[in-house]
Order: sequence, then structure tokens, then C-alpha cells
Amino acid sequence: MPTARRIDSGFPLSHDTYNGLSAASDGCIYYVLCTESYEAGGRMFRYDSRTGEVHACADLTQACGESGAVPQSKSHVNFHEHEGKLYFATHVGIYSIFEGRETMPIPPEGVAPYPGGHFLAHDLANGAIEDLGVAPHGEGILAMTMDGPRQRAYAITWPYGHFLVCDTAARTIRDLGRISELGEAGRGPTYRTLCRAIQVDPRDGSAYFSVSEGTIFRYPFDAPAYHAVQGDDLRKDYFGLYDPASPGHMAYNWRQTVWHARSECIYGVHGNSGYLFRFDPRGERVQLLQRITSLPSQRCGMFDQFSYGYLGFTLGPDGNTIYYLTGGPLFDGGRRVAGRASTARGEAKGEENLHLVTYHIPSEHYQDHGPVLFADGTRPSYVNSIAVGADGVVYALARPGSGTSSDLIEIR
Repeated sequence: MPTARRIDSGFPLSHDTYNGLSAASDGCIYYVLCTESYEAGGRMFRYDSRTGEVHACADLTQACGESGAVPQSKSHVNFHEHEGKLYFATHVGIYSIFEGRETMPIPPEGVAPYPGGHFLAHDLANGAIEDLGVAPHGEGILAMTMDGPRQRAYAITWPYGHFLVCDTAARTIRDLGRISELGEAGRGPTYRTLCRAIQVDPRDGSAYFSVSEGTIFRYPFDAPAYHAVQGDDLRKDYFGLYDPASPGHMAYNWRQTVWHARSECIYGVHGNSGYLFRFDPRGERVQLLQRITSLPSQRCGMFDQFSYGYLGFTLGPDGNTIYYLTGGPLFDGGRRVAGRASTARGEAKGEENLHLVTYHIPSEHYQDHGPVLFADGTRPSYVNSIAVGADGVVYALARPGSGTSSDLIEIR
């Protein structure tokens, strides 16, 4: 059974982080702890497992050169390394709640509106952070990926869902328009949950993303527009039945994806059903493989408690093994403890165990390594991130206690 250990970052204002965690070539783990406070921006940290040292790299608002406005209190994306730099982006983390959903914050008097998310690059050698540009329309950056050799970053903004192309060398940003109705700013028939993962095919630089109806879109490198893939889609009966215009789930979107070099395919997980699938970009075919939810979840036949599914899905150092942090039900007197039936946003609907699952792609071997617990028997919660060190140690960002504060944990 895996055991978790908290790594204290010394940031009491921290709150839930989604993605915002990666292993780098210098052997360190880089991560962002988000905040809901107007007093401080999100914080970027470096953890060196060889020395046990945690180093505070930057306040995100200060790194963006801003003050007096709604802070850059979140990073919702992983770090992407290229030629000694980590590329990432910022997001808004303070919200106003309307009809049970998160909306852009209404700032207090004297605080300017949110300026928009920034594309950033962190130099591993000297620690400097470069500002590569800001998202238009005052939108946060919800999803981002990097095509390093072609010096392009791709992003989806929140809440309206604009698709952005950032030339990281020229520091220019192109807005190719909204990908799906009015995104998460929509109401009624114009609402759509937005994709959280963009995947690049390194062979030709095409970028792929999904929308709530299950359509997969392709943006060919440097093209004037993106277009729908014609050969297949993600609207599969095995994923469940969804109204794309209703909130509180990912509908037919993929939740998280990785590129598998050996098969030259995209592997992804559908958030709500926990189904692993393979998408062949050249053949334009989606093949469902198996559910990679925890064994207790499979035996119950139920969805897990996090309404959008889990972002903690990555390839390990061998390039062939998927590591997945997912939920597992709790039982009382032999009966599954159920959470709330529904929610209008991404959140846990009840308590659950955290399970570490691995899937070896060449052999198709699935293994549930069991629930992840701290030494005192308590469980991490609100886990939507993952990184695997070169030594195979798994890292995540989690609530390590009963409060809402979040921190780095290691899982062995």
C-alpha cells in the first residue's frame, strides 16, 4: 500500500492546485501552490529530493509585473521544459459564485479587474522568469501545452474558451476564437465545459483538443484555423450519456492526455467514466482500452466523487507506463458511502480514498497499487496533479489535512 508524506512549503495561504506540477531535467520537482487571497499571488516552488530543500521561486503576480489588480493566483497547467527553460501560464484563482458556478471575480473597491493570464518561461540556470505575453480579453489560461522545437505554446482560455497560439520566440499571441459556444461563461444552451488538455503531435506540430460534444479538433502547425477531425470522435456510449450544455461534468471531453512516442498515439482518460483510450492522429481513430479507475470503483460500477474526473495522469520515466491518481470509494458497514448526486462545478462530491494506478502500455498491464494514506492513517484529498521523478517516486499536490490548504506530497 503506498504511503504519502507531506513536504511543507511554508505557504499557509495555499489552496487547491490543478496540474501545476512537473519533474525537470535538473532532478527537481517544480510546482505552484494556488491561493484565493487578494493579499498574495500563487507561489512557484522547487523541491530537491536529494537535499530535502524547498525553495520559493516566485510570486506569480510579481513575476508578471502586476500590482493593484486581481492577482495571478493560480497556474492551471503543467510545466513544459525546452532548452533549459520551463514554460507555463497563469490563471485567475479567486471567483465569484453565481448559480453554483465559478465566475470571474467582482473585485473589492480599489482593486482592478483581472488583467488576463500570462505565458511565462522560468530559466532553470538562473531562476529568472520571462513574461512572454498576456491572454486577450482579460481571460485566464485554463489549458496550455508547448511545442518546444517549433517555439509555439497553445492555450485555451477561461471562461469563454478562446484558442491561443503563442510564438514564444517572437512573443506574439494570435487569438483563433472561441472553441465551444460561450464556454463556461455561457448560460443554458450556450454553456460548455472547456477542455483541460491540449496535445501536440511532435511529428508535424499539430495540436489537438476536444469539446463537450466529443468532437476532436486539430490545429495544423501555423494554419489560419483549426478544424474538426472527421474520422472519429469521443462520443462513446461507454463514457456515459451527457447533455453538453449542462454544468458539473466534462461531458465527452477528454480529461488528460499524453503522447506515447513508441506507438505514435495520444493516450487519454475520459474524466467521468475513467476510461483509458488511444487516439491515432494519422488514422483518426479512437480505441477504448479499459477503465483505469480503482478496483473498488470498478467493482461498484459507480463514478468517483470528483465531478470532472482526475488530472493526475502522466507517463513515467520509462516512457511506457501511465501513472494515474484516481478515487476509490469509502465503505461504512459494507455499504458504499455516497456523496452528493450532482454539482454545477468541478469539485469533490464527497470523501474518497486516493488510489495509485499504473498501466503499462506495451503489455496492457493494469495495476491498482491500493489506497494512498499518510502514516497516521489520514488520506490526501483534492488531488488533480501528478509528477514522477527519475527514481520513480510519485508527487502530487493535495489537501493533507481536514482544511482547505494544499501542499506537495510524495508517494512511495
